[in-house]
Amino acid sequence: MTKEAVTITDHRTGESYDIDLVDGALPAIALRQIKTPDDDFGLMTYDPAFSNTASCKSTITYIDGDKGILEYRGYPIEELAEKSSFLEVVHLLLHGELPSDDELAQLAGTVGENMAVDESMKKFFDGFLEDAHPMGMLISSLACLATYYPDAKNVNDPENRLQQIHRLVSKVPTLSAYAFRRNAGLSYLDPDPTQSFAANFLRLVFADDDGSYTQNPVLERVMDVLFTLHADHEQNCSTSAMRGVGSSYSDPYSSLAAAAAALYGPLHGGANEAVLRMLNEIGDKDNIPGFIEQVKDKDSKIRLMGFGHRVYKNYDPRAKIIKKLAYEVFEVQGMNPLLDIALELERIALEDNYFVDRKLYPNVDFYSGLIYQSMGFPTPMFPVLFAIGRTSGWLSQWNECLDDKDQRIARPRQLYQGSPKRSYDK
Repeated sequence: MTKEAVTITDHRTGESYDIDLVDGALPAIALRQIKTPDDDFGLMTYDPAFSNTASCKSTITYIDGDKGILEYRGYPIEELAEKSSFLEVVHLLLHGELPSDDELAQLAGTVGENMAVDESMKKFFDGFLEDAHPMGMLISSLACLATYYPDAKNVNDPENRLQQIHRLVSKVPTLSAYAFRRNAGLSYLDPDPTQSFAANFLRLVFADDDGSYTQNPVLERVMDVLFTLHADHEQNCSTSAMRGVGSSYSDPYSSLAAAAAALYGPLHGGANEAVLRMLNEIGDKDNIPGFIEQVKDKDSKIRLMGFGHRVYKNYDPRAKIIKKLAYEVFEVQGMNPLLDIALELERIALEDNYFVDRKLYPNVDFYSGLIYQSMGFPTPMFPVLFAIGRTSGWLSQWNECLDDKDQRIARPRQLYQGSPKRSYDK
């Protein structure tokens, strides 16, 4: 049997080193033995943005970007989107298996009971300006929520962690709805424990001040599926932030606020807003050929938003599902006038060798913004909707990290490029 190892020859010294692989990966710490001279710190890897560095072992999410595969705990995202509810996926991410009927009923009951927040949190939201960005309000309210549950600092207790996880999964949609209602000048409603997760959220957002709201089962189901599609996505920027902050044993509310702050960035959670902006700027199908030429111009700063992905070099499997969901929403809400532009843009990009050669396929953001807009959400709410679904993944990753005996407090190295030692002489 072939030994799982590599041999590295240091041409500076002529020495060779046999290094055993761990699960097919080169353990970076093993490079420290490669030194010149002997009192040298040892060889390090240089990997900006961690493009080729595995920071952890995980059993939660599997992605094959070349084949366009996304799986949660081994289940294809296509099957989960079609057959499961979001709360089933929450249980799957947290515990590794789909829930039994009793387990699902228990989780639904726990979530329903925990969706309400203290009355003082409503006053907290009143402290924001009416035009405050909802993502900023969500991040701030998550950090504030940590002060309500000081027991959350006991992260070494698995039962206590699970209690905090249930609280966060439950309360994030409520806080998100309050951010929406603060912008809209509406009063803050209390959740209804008898309603489903998605139905509760939609009512908290769109109901009149007296609580009246008629649920549409199509929109409720679409919202539930969108939460599922965004539930987890391996070690992306915000998940890495969640794990990095959590590695210091910070409480989960503060860690989640850090993850949400990472998601707030336009290169992460704001991409679907950029797609809508692009479609609006194109304005008409007749303008697409000229726009495409601008995108191809290497001196142009115009980008094709919603295409391509850091991981996927094939059609993002979530994009196929979301495209189908878009038509379901449009049947209820009416056709989004930007859809024709989006469809034509997609057709051209999938046939044009410039984009095909670069493996630029539609990603999850290309159609999600059209859906959110058609459902009545303003564009600043888009990353907040992303965060509601992703909360379950963030917390599952955080929980896994704390149980991983290989993990320590995150502390990357650097290659110092500054001045050598010098004397202070003025």
